[in-house]
Amino acid sequence: MIAQGLNPTARFMIQLLTNRSRTAPIEDDPGQITLRNQDPNQRNALQPISAEEIRALRMKANLSQSAFARLLNLTTGYVSKLERGVKIPSGPALALLHVIRRKGLEAIL
Repeated sequence: MIAQGLNPTARFMIQLLTNRSRTAPIEDDPGQITLRNQDPNQRNALQPISAEEIRALRMKANLSQSAFARLLNLTTGYVSKLERGVKIPSGPALALLHVIRRKGLEAIL
């Protein structure tokens, strides 16, 4: 057998890969949201948030730009650029802003 001269991790990986076809398929929980049962039109449906709305979220939380930036793990300069409309939030920053808009700042604390 090929796996005899290999280290334990390599032997495990080879065994895992060769036995993979013999395992039963994993079935999804009917109540679980997965990409298979999600409408393709709803994927990545985060809409951009305007500079005014970002500023309003921060002001509603009664936070300075630096305190807001620290909570979102951003720089103060980036928050300033977002609020002035110089930059448009994307990725994790956009996702966090959407959570704050829907659930409030308490959702990320």
